[in-house]
Amino acid sequence: MIIKRLELDFFRNYAHLEAEFDPRVNLIYGDNAQGKTNLLEAVSYLSAARSHRARYDKEMIMLDVNSAFIRGEVFSRNRDFNIEAHLFRGRGRQLCSNGVRLKTAGELAGILNTVLFCPEDLSLIRAGAAERRKFLDGAICQLRPRYAQALAEYNRLYDHKTRILRDWPENPSLLQTLDDFNLRMAQTGAIVIHYRAHFIKRLQEHAPAIHADFSGGREGLKLNYDTVSTVNDPKLPPRELLPLLLAHQEKHRQAEIDSRQCLSGPHKDDLAVSVGGHPAKTYASQGQTRTAALSLKLAQREIFQEETGEWPVLLLDDVLSELDSRRQSFVLNRIRGGQVFITCCEEEKLEGLEGGRAFHIQNGGLI
Repeated sequence: MIIKRLELDFFRNYAHLEAEFDPRVNLIYGDNAQGKTNLLEAVSYLSAARSHRARYDKEMIMLDVNSAFIRGEVFSRNRDFNIEAHLFRGRGRQLCSNGVRLKTAGELAGILNTVLFCPEDLSLIRAGAAERRKFLDGAICQLRPRYAQALAEYNRLYDHKTRILRDWPENPSLLQTLDDFNLRMAQTGAIVIHYRAHFIKRLQEHAPAIHADFSGGREGLKLNYDTVSTVNDPKLPPRELLPLLLAHQEKHRQAEIDSRQCLSGPHKDDLAVSVGGHPAKTYASQGQTRTAALSLKLAQREIFQEETGEWPVLLLDDVLSELDSRRQSFVLNRIRGGQVFITCCEEEKLEGLEGGRAFHIQNGGLI
């Protein structure tokens, strides 16, 4: 998969940008706060219509402007695609592929896959379960349209159920709708759990081996999927998971009503990471945290390649500068093949990478 050309209008600090990229390595350099990360964010957005930094699309629109535009010319699956995203302040967004308007972001799946690693990804290990769910969701949505649709529906139902539980004391009749929402959440939740379980199984096959190479075999990486307690085998088909989720909901029904919170479902899932037999969130050092997070992202990249037969576009945002020479060399050896974008503050040759282009970014423009 290759992004051949990118066009931006009023995206973040880019009033207008047009750039053509090398199919191998693209070095994006410049001072801090000039727009290097924004460029990678735009490329990443075209893969799944979501940002790693913004909760709402409107946050990516330049201030005092009502809309933004991202357009990418992509070569994927032996053909060319034109992917467009129009972002509107207060009016949602419009996604198109080859001139055809897409109904959901899930329809982007498989056109352009990206794997992004940035300094903030240390939170993937150290922060709460929400960060690890975000990682899983971002990866699976690029591969499985059905997952993207189920996740969007589950989140919508969760928001409705949360309002019901919050407001029922003032309007008791709201509780009459609770059973219906529980059923629909269990149906979509079963799909979410099923796909997460199978993706985590793939991570378990790849990430520990990468981590062993990265750390010189000194420490083992272990991954576990923590989900609803009534589910012993989350890889079961959704139809077999459904009664297990319904049983868990029923068990927590009164507690949810009393606490006015949604306590049952995959919105509480976690990807438990341990290093050297200890929970990484609590005990991992700075170096161990970085190594574990990078191992997960490189595992994601290898899974994408196995799944599609093509390397995803790898986006490294100011990451290599944080690694010592040995670890930097390891990463560069792991990313041979496929298109790569690397940001840094100074134009410098990265040992182990040959060919490619360098782009100097200054104040939201190419110079």
